[in-house]
Amino acid sequence: MINDKRKFLMGLGMLIGFVVVLILFFSPIFNGQNGLDYLDNLYNSISKDSAYYIPKVKKESGEFQGRSVSVTLAMATQNQADQTAQLFAAGGAKANAANSQLKVTGDLGKILDRCLADADAMYYNDGQKVSGAYGYQEKAVLYNWWKALKLMEKDLKKQKKFQEAQIVALVKKKAVETSYNYYQIEPKKITDRIGIVIFSLVFYVIYTMWYGFGFMFIFEGLGLKLDH
Repeated sequence: MINDKRKFLMGLGMLIGFVVVLILFFSPIFNGQNGLDYLDNLYNSISKDSAYYIPKVKKESGEFQGRSVSVTLAMATQNQADQTAQLFAAGGAKANAANSQLKVTGDLGKILDRCLADADAMYYNDGQKVSGAYGYQEKAVLYNWWKALKLMEKDLKKQKKFQEAQIVALVKKKAVETSYNYYQIEPKKITDRIGIVIFSLVFYVIYTMWYGFGFMFIFEGLGLKLDH
């Protein structure tokens, strides 16, 4: 039984409005995207602009120019070993692949410099440059770099070459992973989209409260109240 018709209708109207906005939000009316996809892409673009660490990492890895390393990497397949051998060869290293094992000897600084060049191209969505250099798909190139660096880090730690292992891990995390995850996303500065960013944050707060107040008014209209 309705105890307060005005509050009940107010709450019902708020919930109906909430559902209407929800339907619109999940409709493809934002440049062919729904609201969730649009905002997800927007914030990915903004976060990408602030995740460009390659110049800083390149400066740190440059200190390892002339430092030779020798590692053995257990790749998943012979094909992956052959593909990854190309990457190290492009970095001036000697790489021999056999039975999915990849033995690499070379200048660590030069190897990482080549890796960073590929990661930089991918960061700026120039996948054709990367795939053209090795003859296979660009994301597979970056994945092979990631896998090789992970195995290199492990091998170098076994050799107690902790400084070398640390820089390898840094390149993997700050350059290769970032470029792989953000590939084909256009970086955007938050200052260029500050209006929509502020609107989306304010809207999120108001929309959440809208739902709660709608139910509160319905319950109060039905005579249900919380006692403290």
